[in-house]
Amino acid sequence: MPRGVVPRQPARTGRQDKVRVGRPRPAGSTDTGVGTGAHARPSPGKTSAAAPKGRQPGKAKPAPASPAKLKGYNPIAPDRVAEILKRLNELYPAVTCALTHASAWELLVATILSAQSTDVNVNRVTPELFRKYPTVQAFAALTPEQLEPDVRSTGFFRNKSKSVVGAAKKVVAEFGGEVPDDIDKLLTLPGVARKTANVVLGSWFKKAVGVVVDTHVHRISRRLELTKENDPQKIEQDLMKIIPRERWILFSHQIIWHGRKLCIARKPKCAECALENICHAGDKTWSTVEMHKGATG
Repeated sequence: MPRGVVPRQPARTGRQDKVRVGRPRPAGSTDTGVGTGAHARPSPGKTSAAAPKGRQPGKAKPAPASPAKLKGYNPIAPDRVAEILKRLNELYPAVTCALTHASAWELLVATILSAQSTDVNVNRVTPELFRKYPTVQAFAALTPEQLEPDVRSTGFFRNKSKSVVGAAKKVVAEFGGEVPDDIDKLLTLPGVARKTANVVLGSWFKKAVGVVVDTHVHRISRRLELTKENDPQKIEQDLMKIIPRERWILFSHQIIWHGRKLCIARKPKCAECALENICHAGDKTWSTVEMHKGATG
């Protein structure tokens, strides 16, 4: 390299300047997506010198076909999904549930408390909670009002107290004090929806009945174009179709950790991400590939 010449670096803001968004490159082009040089877009109101013959000045250029139509791009193609799973394995080879627990009951309580809260906050609350009430029978003996002060810091504490106490009473009365390992039975417990049931079945009982769709899985699955849905149950159904069943449990853990460490909602660390060159999310902070406007969390 000639002396004094410095290779191009990403902008300090983390955003590559003028990345093309959703616009396919011309065949044979070596355009990197930066809006300068031979392939830069002309300024509004100006006609490009290289415009095709027959184009009249002032006429709008026809909208380009989508990348999918032009290039045969399929975001849920088996090869692409397999590559995503491979890279997640390399990043997070043996991650587990981040909620601290020592039994199925403790995991159930922690998962109920984690709604609209962070795992870190829940993990601050549960050690003292389980020391104070060491068994499901101890919880079942409470009223929701008695539990409220202990879980107040997790938010929505009144509803959560009702759910935890109600679930404890039902586990004791109908399931002999043992949390059931059947999804239909779990779903009968107060405060338990499909996400909570999947967490307990997958993380404690090691049963892959579904895919946990929390806020991270919801957001990142859409960014990676693994689904276009916005409803958690529909997202889960889409993921179950393309992710091998033996990966359902680990996939959720990996995506959750990825959302905490790199793919952060407000400012994803795209320049550090091992998935960067196969991710086309429209709100990336830095990109070496096309960005698709519809691919956002």
